[in-house]
Amino acid sequence: MEYLHTMVRVGNVDAALDFYCNKLGMVEVRRVDNEKGRFTLIFLAAPGDVEKAKDTRSPLLELTYNWDEHDYQGGRNFGHLAYRVDDIYALCDRLMKMGVTINRPPRDGYMAFIRSPDGISIELLQRGEPKAPAEPWLSMPNTGSW
Repeated sequence: MEYLHTMVRVGNVDAALDFYCNKLGMVEVRRVDNEKGRFTLIFLAAPGDVEKAKDTRSPLLELTYNWDEHDYQGGRNFGHLAYRVDDIYALCDRLMKMGVTINRPPRDGYMAFIRSPDGISIELLQRGEPKAPAEPWLSMPNTGSW
């Protein structure tokens, strides 16, 4: 397993970048604007991790700006932890056998979400190319929220 990023939702991109980059000293290394989903993802690295971040070998902070939502209450601004895994199907199967609910099954062979006992959302991403869609994941519904 490889730690990837922590996601934090932000209500104002300029204020967030002022804080994280201008004040804290982090560096923007990648940005994704998604018109269809109406969100922007901004990935930041610590100054000492910028070179490693260019090929995603460094943990990052992901700022998520949802274009239509700007006020987050009750901790909704913290999104999730993310880990890259060698075999998403094997890991999800092992977790289920240990009593962990797969909130968002890896129907696409690439991404799944689970929650910690304290309710922290954890994203699991398949290393490399997605696995071929397969049962039981393909027809498994979402459970709860992630």
